[in-house]
Amino acid sequence: MRTGPPPTRPRRLALATATAAALAVTTALVLPQSAAGAETSAIGYGAGTTGGGSAAAVTVSTLDAFKTAVTGNTAKVVRVSGLISLSGQVDIGSNTTVLGVGSASGFTGGGLRLKKVTNVVVRNLNISKPLKPSDGITVQASTKVWIDHNSFSADRDHDKDYYDGLLDINHASDSVTVSWNTFKDHFKGSLVGHSDNNASEDTGHLHVTYHHNYFSNIYSRIPSLRFGTGHFYDNYVVGAETAVHSRMGAQMLVENNVFRSTPVAVTTNRDSDVDGFANLRGNDLGGAATEISQVGTFTTPPYSYTAEPASTVVASVTGGAGAGKL
Repeated sequence: MRTGPPPTRPRRLALATATAAALAVTTALVLPQSAAGAETSAIGYGAGTTGGGSAAAVTVSTLDAFKTAVTGNTAKVVRVSGLISLSGQVDIGSNTTVLGVGSASGFTGGGLRLKKVTNVVVRNLNISKPLKPSDGITVQASTKVWIDHNSFSADRDHDKDYYDGLLDINHASDSVTVSWNTFKDHFKGSLVGHSDNNASEDTGHLHVTYHHNYFSNIYSRIPSLRFGTGHFYDNYVVGAETAVHSRMGAQMLVENNVFRSTPVAVTTNRDSDVDGFANLRGNDLGGAATEISQVGTFTTPPYSYTAEPASTVVASVTGGAGAGKL
């Protein structure tokens, strides 16, 4: 008769523990990015943007307090609690992180402006109904910007010029990443490069990465890019008229995106005097047409990234994009 525990039990326990650990690692590797957790730093052209970094956070709930908190170029982290009404835009200083509290905090009626600043992070905000001439966010003559996990929206009950853009990037801004945001119910989504006549300022700048964003019922400008270099990967576009638009010699790499209910997924030859360039790979066009008059030379971004296949993009983006998902 055996008087002690079976001699093989420790071995069985060790095997079970090792197996569970292996399964956990395997599961972590195959989970979509949204389920694995939001990135702690920007991927793409905006990599290295730190905002306020480890500065002590201040929480604000009024417009006056917010304006005071985001002024200046010292490192700062500003948490926005609740929905603040705006008339026009609020200027954000350099070395700033603006972070919404919870899933319903942010701004309505106007927006934020990043003008001649550097190193700014904007995350987890609801930004809605930016009345013209205010964009939801304007990035102007600024560098190193990360716009992540925000929810941009308006409505399409008014004329297309009643609101302004949800996110516009212009005047030679550079090194920008736009990730895990939702853009909903609007005519003009995201304009990069404001004019066909701004070549002298914009050429060599406007390097922008868009990844894991959800564009729903946005008519156009997803994005519209002049002169610059854009990487558009792992985004989900539903209900656009025209989505990605490369113009005025811009170079676009359009990779592993999903398009639905969209007549034209990518165009290089509309509205401007000079066509743009585009390279497409791995996209699920969902029956959408493409209008590629010039195939581009931009095929390898100068940074590390992992593009998930188009087959998993819808689940990742609908599950992980927008405010409240951090």
